[in-house]
Amino acid sequence: MLNRHTTLTWLLAACLGLGAPCAMAQNTRAGAPITLNFVNAEIEAVARTLAGLTQRSLVVDPRVKGTITLSTDKPVAPAVAWNQFLAVLRLQGFAVIETQGLFKVVPEAEAKLQGGQNAVVAATGTPNNAQVMTQIFKLNHENANNLVAVLRPLISPNNTINVNPGSNALVITDYADNLQRLGKIIASLDVATATDLEVIPLQHAIASDMANLLNRLVESNSAPGVAPAAGGSSENAYKTTILAEPRSNAIIVRSANPARQAQVRSLVDKLDRAGSELASGNIHVVYLKNADATKLANTLRAALSSNAGGIASLGVTSTAPSANTSSSTAAASNMPTTGGQIQADTATNSLIITAPEPQYRQLRAVIDSLDQRRAQVLVESLIVEVDSAKESQFGIQWQNVMGSSNKTIGLLGTNFANSNLLTLSSNPSTGAVSQGLNLGTARQVDGKYLMTSLANFLQTTGGSNILSRPSLLTLDNEEAKIVVGQNVPFVTGQYTNNNSSNGSVNPFQTVERKDVGLTLKVKPQISDTGTIKLTIYQEVSSVDTSKKLTDGLITNKRSIESNILVADGSVVVLGGLLSDNYTDNRQQVPGLGDLPFFGNLFRNESRSRSKTNLMIFLRPVVVRDDASTEVLTSGRYQDMQGLQQAADKPETPMLPIPNDQVLPPMPPPVAKPDANAPVAAPVK
Repeated sequence: MLNRHTTLTWLLAACLGLGAPCAMAQNTRAGAPITLNFVNAEIEAVARTLAGLTQRSLVVDPRVKGTITLSTDKPVAPAVAWNQFLAVLRLQGFAVIETQGLFKVVPEAEAKLQGGQNAVVAATGTPNNAQVMTQIFKLNHENANNLVAVLRPLISPNNTINVNPGSNALVITDYADNLQRLGKIIASLDVATATDLEVIPLQHAIASDMANLLNRLVESNSAPGVAPAAGGSSENAYKTTILAEPRSNAIIVRSANPARQAQVRSLVDKLDRAGSELASGNIHVVYLKNADATKLANTLRAALSSNAGGIASLGVTSTAPSANTSSSTAAASNMPTTGGQIQADTATNSLIITAPEPQYRQLRAVIDSLDQRRAQVLVESLIVEVDSAKESQFGIQWQNVMGSSNKTIGLLGTNFANSNLLTLSSNPSTGAVSQGLNLGTARQVDGKYLMTSLANFLQTTGGSNILSRPSLLTLDNEEAKIVVGQNVPFVTGQYTNNNSSNGSVNPFQTVERKDVGLTLKVKPQISDTGTIKLTIYQEVSSVDTSKKLTDGLITNKRSIESNILVADGSVVVLGGLLSDNYTDNRQQVPGLGDLPFFGNLFRNESRSRSKTNLMIFLRPVVVRDDASTEVLTSGRYQDMQGLQQAADKPETPMLPIPNDQVLPPMPPPVAKPDANAPVAAPVK
């Protein structure tokens, strides 16, 4: 007689061979060992059979097709049989995920997109099975980006690994058993490898010069692709960081391993040597990166002269000031014992300092603090002007011509300012009829037609919308100016007769040219908090061509001058003008013009109303680095290219000259010079 396990195995095989799930599996005792013997069985049939034996609710995706072979030599627990089934599915490219107690068999590529109660597991709670899950590994020491290249080959191609830079964490979706292995690897790599900070005081060298030189030496000895150490970035945790501390003239070093830190310490010992004892050993050349050598030399000389008492103990006598210094600076430099001589070389934008080593260190600390890259400010101005005008006119004029031919002609009627009936009657060709609708009647007198009545109706509506957007980029604390307009001559004087006895005339006139158009002057000053102080002068002017005077031109001018504070990138309104003008003009015959209805025959009315809305807005944006400048320039450059392409006109047989002038493509950014290059070199 077959035992119970053998009988169950044969029944399962027979059921699978018939293509139907076995009903007897439901009657087996829960948790009893089972023997697997599936040979080329359909995946869906095996999945449903094992789901019944392990008491799981199961759904099979329609895209899951194929056969598997699954067998065991001896009876195993249902949980073990289930894990073996998951392992076989994994080899076939399928996976099982759990969603609120429901197990779903799906293609492996779709598993990472499915969610559920066990889709995301804790870092320490990964189960030991073959289900697809997501786990978050938060790193404490290592940079998450550095581990992606190490862990990516260990993850199946259909699953993912991502980095969350904000929390320095890895988000990995893979099989649970592989997540356990990856967790052990991450724990082994996420260790503190960097050494403690070490402060190395210098006896002879300058801290800033030594830091720049060490960074170049350490970078040249590092592995390819390693970023320079001076930036202090966390993109690569295996580099050495070297910083200068000017106040105590020391070097601060932190390295990824003690060997590299010992190498830096050895370099400092070899380079920190006393200079030459010759007279030329006190001459130093400092190459400036950002500051102007002439202005900085004047500032340093003034600082030395104001601190003459403290520096006199150094025993250095003063020298004559350079020719390009101001009178106040020259007077200060003539004071006794003002320290070493400081000269500016404009050709190389460098300072030549003659001073002993202690005083030179003090000057270098001041130079390093002042020779910083200054931020720039982009000032965008917006001038919006909206005008609207309405005008209406209504009037009736009439006249009665009394008399006939060869007799005196008399007139009786009204005459208003809009049109002169008498002029129109005597000579219609020279008369000016008012604008709008004109209705008139005429009468023949002595062979001529004379106008006897004229009715005028007029309504006018006008408006304008003017938008100007001047913008300019300037350095912090430097005034900039932009003018867009015309240079118009204004007559200031003239002479036509010299009152001589012979009557000769030598006429001439003098003119003064002035800018008429749009003018913007601004001087920004950036504070430590990011607030920008702006000294602004803005003017919009134009020549009034509607009014012509014999003694000159009339200009319309709107200007504003102010000092404001505004946050970086914010829009502020500088000011504006809101005006509303109403004019009512009425001409009538006294008494008769006030009569109801009939009074319209004896009066002329005109009304006008104009509104002017003018507002000026300003938006400053701080540009602190080359990347921001490049983004700003690229955007404006592409805008102009788009406008030129929209205005492109191809050539035609009748017009063979095309409009194909466009800006060239944006050139690639120029390679930046080495920021760690030495800024000073002693002259021997």
